[in-house]
Amino acid sequence: MIKIATAECFTHGKIGRELHAIAQNYEGNFGCEYVENLQDYGDFDYNELSVTCSLFIPTIEAVVKILNVENPPKPDKLIKGIKVYDEAGDKKVSKIMAQAVKNLSDCDMAIGTTAGVGRGAISVITDSYEILTVTDVYADLSENNSEALFKRSQNGITKALKIILLLLNKRIDKIKSLENVEIIEK
Repeated sequence: MIKIATAECFTHGKIGRELHAIAQNYEGNFGCEYVENLQDYGDFDYNELSVTCSLFIPTIEAVVKILNVENPPKPDKLIKGIKVYDEAGDKKVSKIMAQAVKNLSDCDMAIGTTAGVGRGAISVITDSYEILTVTDVYADLSENNSEALFKRSQNGITKALKIILLLLNKRIDKIKSLENVEIIEK
């Protein structure tokens, strides 16, 4: 069984929810919203997948108190407690969030997402890999442009799911061919 946990900000827990629908083989209104053809990714047996938890962590307080991260990087700005970093900060914090939820849940694969100003960052951490990427959509959380924020979120969800499904199917070569992806083998 491969256990997955997420600590998500701008993706609002939707990555974890989608993975749960896949793992449980849910269909119809309760089924997948973002993934259509699982067989396109390979022959991984999704009955061997379990979502331990999927956390929505938009605030710096939640990073500290829920994820137990001591002294996270100071946000560039706070909006009602919501952490706002630039893109470089988002990359750093998404990795911190992924590692924290991995440590807390003792899962096999952890996902962290966060986005303030820029393209938004996604980290996927396993015992063998650290994968870091950004979305293909720029948005600025402080501008409160709902449409731009929605597009960035949707792009982040689909890109993260693609990477996770390729990773489960041991298709590292395909992940390497994606745009703006950094892979560190441990």
